Amino acid sequence: MKRRLTLMIENMGESTVACLLAMVQGNVLAVTASHWLIASRTGIIAGLVAAAVLFAIQRLNKWVIAGTLAIVTAVVDFFSHPAQFGPFATEAVVTGLAAGALSLLVAKLSSGWRARRRKNVEEATAG
Repeated sequence: MKRRLTLMIENMGESTVACLLAMVQGNVLAVTASHWLIASRTGIIAGLVAAAVLFAIQRLNKWVIAGTLAIVTAVVDFFSHPAQFGPFATEAVVTGLAAGALSLLVAKLSSGWRARRRKNVEEATAG
């Protein structure tokens, strides 16, 4: 249960950051409160929907999680607000891909952190 809650919160954060960065096209100096509100709404909805889908799937690995989050974020972003750049769904696709990439990055960083932590604990208990 704790793992699923953590995954949902991570998904919300990854979708929010991806949406925020896509809206301002990477220019963090252009971020406004309005951007934060739109990105937060997109991230919360996408995180909740992705968590529900992942709960139904039951077989989780970093690729399934990232792919699901990418698709859900793109769909939610498309319906959440008008595109800030590109034709039709360009921004939504970019946002989804960014959310998926962030998910993979977080998975990689957290697995490395867990491995180092496990090694430190083993060294501490052996010595």
